[in-house]
Order: sequence, then C-alpha cells, then structure tokens
Amino acid sequence: MKAALCKSLDGPAALVIEDLPPAVPGPGEVVVNVRAAALNFFDTLIIRGKYQHKPELPFSPSGEIAGVVGQVGPGVEGLLRGDRVACYLGWGGAREEVLVDAASCVPIPKGVGDVVASGIAITYGTAIQGLRDRARLQPGETVAVLGASGGAGLGAVEIAKLMGARVIAVASSPEKLAVARSRGADVLIDYTATDLKQALKEATGGVGVDVIYDCVGGPHAEPALRAIAWQGRYLVVGFAAGEIPKLALNLVLLKGCDVLGVFWGSSVKRDPAGHRANMVDLLTWIAQGRLKPRIHGTYPLADIVEAIGILDRREAVGKVVLTL
Repeated sequence: MKAALCKSLDGPAALVIEDLPPAVPGPGEVVVNVRAAALNFFDTLIIRGKYQHKPELPFSPSGEIAGVVGQVGPGVEGLLRGDRVACYLGWGGAREEVLVDAASCVPIPKGVGDVVASGIAITYGTAIQGLRDRARLQPGETVAVLGASGGAGLGAVEIAKLMGARVIAVASSPEKLAVARSRGADVLIDYTATDLKQALKEATGGVGVDVIYDCVGGPHAEPALRAIAWQGRYLVVGFAAGEIPKLALNLVLLKGCDVLGVFWGSSVKRDPAGHRANMVDLLTWIAQGRLKPRIHGTYPLADIVEAIGILDRREAVGKVVLTL
C-alpha cells in the first residue's frame, strides 16, 4: 500500500512516497480504498509543525477523502464492501488505503464524483457551519467573504448564495475575483486596489455588512470590522495572511456586533451528528446541481510535492485533489 509520508517538518519537498503494510480494520472500523484525497491550505502548515494539530511523525497529509469501502470490521452496521463514501480524517488521507471509524463515513449519492466528494468536508463544511450554524444567516442579508478565491472562500460564496444572501467577494486580483463571480458573487472588491472599509460601505449603501466571513486575517480584519452593520456577525475562520490580527474591542462595542469563532475541526468532534447532517445536505445539493465545487486541478499521488506546492504558493483557485 503506497502512502505519501511526512517524515520531517521541512515542508513540501520533504514528502516521500513509501510502501506500508495493508490496513486491517478493528471493531467499528472500515478500510476505505481511497480514490481521491483533497488537500487544503492547512496541509502546508501541518507538514511544518505550524498547525494547531501536530500528529506524530511519520504521517500522511490530506484531511478528507472519497473512496470505496474495501473491508468491514466486526460490529459495523450499515456499510458494505463496495459502498462509496466520503470521510473527514483530520490528516492521513494521502495513501491508497485508510482505516476509518465507520461512523465517520458518509454515503456519496449517485451523480457525485469522487474528486468532488473528497473536497467538500473541510471548506464547504466550514462554510455551512459558519454561515448557517454560527451566524444564522438569513435570506436577504449581505455577506462579505474575505479571501473569496480559495477553497474556503469559494465554498462560502456558494453556500451564502444558496442561502439567499447578497455576496460581496473580496480577493487580491481581478482574475481571482472573476472566479468568485462565476460562483455567484454579486459584488467584487480587490483589496489591493482600494480602501476595504470604504468599498464595503459603498457596496452596502452605507449600512454595513451583515456577516463577514474572514479566511484571511492580517491587516484586512480591522477595516472589514469597521464596515460591519449594526449587530452584524464577524466570523473568524482562518489566517491565510499569516498574521493573527488584534481587534479593537471598542469597535465591537460601538457596532453592537458579535465576533464568532468558526473552529470547524473541533465542532466535528463535539457534534458529530451535526457534522453528518451538514455533509448529507452538502452532498445532496451537489447531486441536485445546486452546488458546483470548483476543482483547481487533480494530481496523482506521486506528484504530491507539486500539488501541495500550489497551495503553499497560494496559486490554487478551488480545490487541489490527489487521485489514486
């Protein structure tokens, strides 16, 4: 069984492909024959030891997969060999076989391909948990997505539109914004070419933004917060800019707004039933054609260094997926 392994915390170039013994399921477990394993920006951090989770070396990157159940362990009910499933793992997916808790497997509906199914748990899961469960977004409200061209940002653009919101996409180039437009964004803002606070104010007729979905952090956080509406909701999703901002609490007071953390990985562990329900909804919407996740590119397992390098250089527009 071939696996991509991180054996030292030296970044993408240190990843190697090695043969490992076949996986054997224990009670309540299944072995999934991986067909697609999605990569995310956090994979560039976890292989450097800079993510909040630090798995023991060696480990495989990729926190989400799609594949076919190959073996079923004792006591497993509701899953059979040959069933197509999508799973969130945290890490460990970049290998030909993965040992998974059966309860973590979500059936893939007909009409949803493995590549797409592998890449929705983290980005779209975060978006639906943030916008629906945390912000309680309502139809007709305005959502500004900071970092709207990456996997997480595009997922938020699509989910917000599906929920009936008006979406302002904020990104760093016209090319990236064009992709956000193709996913349904109503207003485009290039924060490298304009004053973000002023642009958000103008886009909302001076009222401000109801919900800010911030994947970026850094210097863009405070200008966005200054443009939030009265009793708006600021969702702290990630820090792709590399800098964790310090928010001025007087702004929170003056705006009467909520600052809400969206720690999706922790919510999956604390509320597995809620995660599963969200996954079922996402896969159903994809099967119905209501969600159309963008795939930046697919790469064989042997090319994982090239694939993860695309994320490392922030060149991805959509999901980067390994195929096995």
